[in-house]
Amino acid sequence: MARKVEKSLEEWASTLTPTQFRVTRQKGTEAPFTGEYDGHKADGTYVCICCGEPLFQSEHKFDSGCGWPSFYQPASEDVIDEEADNSMGMRRTEVMCDSCGAHLGHVFPDGPPDKTGLRYCINSAALDFKEKE
Repeated sequence: MARKVEKSLEEWASTLTPTQFRVTRQKGTEAPFTGEYDGHKADGTYVCICCGEPLFQSEHKFDSGCGWPSFYQPASEDVIDEEADNSMGMRRTEVMCDSCGAHLGHVFPDGPPDKTGLRYCINSAALDFKEKE
């Protein structure tokens, strides 16, 4: 189970860029095809930009063509929290970091059928990358 990280919005705002804050703490999104990890191919682990929790492994990343980094599964079962999101006239499932509650993106049932069938569509602004040594 992930450690729980709690900070005030002011504390988060002082440690994140404006874009990171808008995405992770205010449930925003970045424009498609603009995030630094969309076409990223290095080996390693994608961690939460807010708390450093390991969220996704590079071997689970795939090119979905949607404009955001896509993964077919999280690094482990207990690092992602899910919640129904009916905003913007759509029915979606929001995914958040279980450790700190950061908004990461959404999960959709249109991922690789030969894997999990899921597509975790994640904002680059919610991630940092730790290259495999």
